[in-house]
Amino acid sequence: MASPFYLEFEKPIVELQKKIDELNALAGSGLDIAGDVAALEGRVESMRADIFSNLSRWQTAQVARHINRPFTLDYINALFTEFTELHGDRNFGDDHAIVGGMARFEGRPVMVIGHQKGRDTKEKVYRNFGMPNPEGYRKALRLMQMAEQFRLPVITFVDTPGAYPGIGAEERGQAEAIARNLREMAALKTPIIVCITGEGGSGGALAIAVGDRILMLEHSVYAVISPEGCAAILWSDGTKGEQAAEALKPTAKDIIGLGVIDEIIKEPVGGAHRDHGATAANLREAIIRHLAELDTLAADKLVETRYEKFRAMTRCIE
Repeated sequence: MASPFYLEFEKPIVELQKKIDELNALAGSGLDIAGDVAALEGRVESMRADIFSNLSRWQTAQVARHINRPFTLDYINALFTEFTELHGDRNFGDDHAIVGGMARFEGRPVMVIGHQKGRDTKEKVYRNFGMPNPEGYRKALRLMQMAEQFRLPVITFVDTPGAYPGIGAEERGQAEAIARNLREMAALKTPIIVCITGEGGSGGALAIAVGDRILMLEHSVYAVISPEGCAAILWSDGTKGEQAAEALKPTAKDIIGLGVIDEIIKEPVGGAHRDHGATAANLREAIIRHLAELDTLAADKLVETRYEKFRAMTRCIE
């Protein structure tokens, strides 16, 4: 696990943790401090539970971006066996912002695909900060079509600020690549389970998020644009991200009522970054349950139900 990194609203917890560390440093001095340490640790856990049960939308967005939050490869290592990564779109190149390949989940073969961010500077650059180019989406589509051919369920992990907006990406057909994925995923004749694990940013997320079941971690976000991007458009001021987050309503609690997602996956107290194993275990249970339900549907019925699912998301207000 990476070294602790605390967000601004966690400062009260940090102060108490410092006191605990100071007391623990005196453990060998002969003083009876066990009771004091236990009391402070209890206060920390109580404070953490209170803070994370009352996060604002902007605070939730910060947690979704936490540098120590598990990424796709972390989930692959925790949930799957025999993972074999497959590379390239057979057209331009290999995009490191999207990883995917064949693996086994609970013993059965599946195709797993997801956005991959980086933690240190070198890895962030290598993964392009989790923002795919068109070749990344074309690679994902190639793997999904392979999964359909061999009748393998597709499991995707969504965690991206959005598709890469660079000139080269536009020249190589970024919009077309995303649109093609939406169309092809809608008609894919194999079960698709989508797990939104961090940031679900715009079409960059949706390009691997058209599925039969959409699962969303408790402290992740899913929206048509980042709060800062929204603020830059509406008020020409990207620093008003907090205000934009309230307008966007990107949290799991906001979205589930609209029918956009099917289930909120509980995170450990303090967020997924505090306990990767427990988060993966919660995801495992949900994926097993939803896969079992989807296995009962014939291919044509699967596609029909998926189509109706996305059609039903429309809301008209007069």
